[in-house]
Amino acid sequence: MVSLVLPRLVDVAAASRRSVSVAERNIAALRSVYWLLLISGFVEPLLYLLSIGVGVGALVGDLTLAGGEVVSYAAFVAPAMLASSAMTGALAETTFNFFGKMKYMKLYDGVIATPVQPFEIALGELGWAMLRGSAYSAAFLVVMVVMDLTTAARALVAFPAAVLVGFAFGALGMTVSTLMRSWQDFDLMGSAQFTLFLFSGTFVPAEAYPSVLRWVVEVTPLYRAVHLIRGVCVGTAGWSWLLDVLYLLAVLLVGLLVASRRMGRLLYK
Repeated sequence: MVSLVLPRLVDVAAASRRSVSVAERNIAALRSVYWLLLISGFVEPLLYLLSIGVGVGALVGDLTLAGGEVVSYAAFVAPAMLASSAMTGALAETTFNFFGKMKYMKLYDGVIATPVQPFEIALGELGWAMLRGSAYSAAFLVVMVVMDLTTAARALVAFPAAVLVGFAFGALGMTVSTLMRSWQDFDLMGSAQFTLFLFSGTFVPAEAYPSVLRWVVEVTPLYRAVHLIRGVCVGTAGWSWLLDVLYLLAVLLVGLLVASRRMGRLLYK
């Protein structure tokens, strides 16, 4: 028994190939329309940046951050839009699309008839989601550099941070999808996502909230993402970035493990 199970546990190369095959299936299925999805996901945060960051920013003026740094309102909002874009791109693939393929299309019922395991399906879907999230992040960083909201060097550092944000929310999204019962549950998820978007230090510093509410804000995953990317983009990142990275890695690992376990129960029942 051990000799049969152990190779499955340690054969990382084979598991990686199977996960890549899941992602390749999605690329082949959506190749002709994928550019439309990319445009739709990129335009929304860009409009928020132009309308609120630049438009409202002309009225707000400069902001003084907790460390004493003075930045324009657009430079303050832009990293939050980047984090939100990475979140939105990852969640779009790992909630609505993932749920449809699992519950209604029954796609994964056929996949598990092959050597592909639930964990490898989850990993492949997460990798596919990150293709979308990374494209959003790269395009938005180019806009930030062109608008002089960050430097090219900081943008290069912010990109892997945004990718980590996407991975964390992608894993979280798959976990949530395995708990959903019907399409109506997505209304609750949409409300939660929009609440995170508004109250994660996106448009105002966390220090502006009352102390109790500030504590709630600072433990949310989007706040940790905004805090990390903003610190990189405006040059205020210190040792606190380590807490953000560890937090997002924990969300990624726990989400991936829980999602794969839940998938196993649902697919093998």
